[in-house]
Amino acid sequence: MSSLADVQSRFAAAIRDRHLPPPADVAGRDGEAPLRRFGIYRNNVHVSLAEALMGTFPVVLRLVGEEFFRGMARVYVGGALPRTPVLIDYGGDFGDFIAQFAPATDLPYLPDVARLEWAWNLAYHAADATPVDAQALSAVPPERMADLTFDLHPSLQIVSSRWPVLAIWETNTNDEFVRPVDPGSGGGDVLILRPAWDVELRSLPDGGAAFIALLQAGRPLGVAYELTTDRHPGFDLAAALQGLIASGALAGLRL
Repeated sequence: MSSLADVQSRFAAAIRDRHLPPPADVAGRDGEAPLRRFGIYRNNVHVSLAEALMGTFPVVLRLVGEEFFRGMARVYVGGALPRTPVLIDYGGDFGDFIAQFAPATDLPYLPDVARLEWAWNLAYHAADATPVDAQALSAVPPERMADLTFDLHPSLQIVSSRWPVLAIWETNTNDEFVRPVDPGSGGGDVLILRPAWDVELRSLPDGGAAFIALLQAGRPLGVAYELTTDRHPGFDLAAALQGLIASGALAGLRL
């Protein structure tokens, strides 16, 4: 007799691959052949997962159209069923999948658009936190500023791309009529954050992403600044701190 784990493994494999028959352990009602009923169930799973992806990646959907997206999602679902029953957690590697999906190679920016949308999803569902305001920072003695460490907002995400993914996302999300975006106009680093109710996206200045990564790693402000300016000589610390406070990216500070 097969173990439960073995039955579940073969059941999941048959759900993923439309060419596999249902496991022999699966029986239809009143002894009827399970093939048709299992096929209906398998199709419902694939359709539901494709629609979940369409909800998470609406800009990708808009860029490629529903028919192309469903075909792409069908291949993705065939190799990656959800690991949890929470569908908002499904699709974390969809951008990586698109990068290897041959029919999408004519849209080289598409993987990073998907990564941006996944970062939006993570930010939207992240824990709440009260951002630090400018008054809290101004209360720190000037001679101790270099020793400050920060807690970054739990919703904070950064996506780096050689493509103008923020402009692509913005016009396909906010504009009534999609404006042309030149894919060759250059990329950059995008900050994705939900300081209160809404997710906000903004471009980071040169060195901003590296600076934030150092703060996330627990580096003191002085060390983070020095390491950032080593690679980005024009980095403006005052402007960076002002931007982080204004955006709500800082959730705590410690000496």
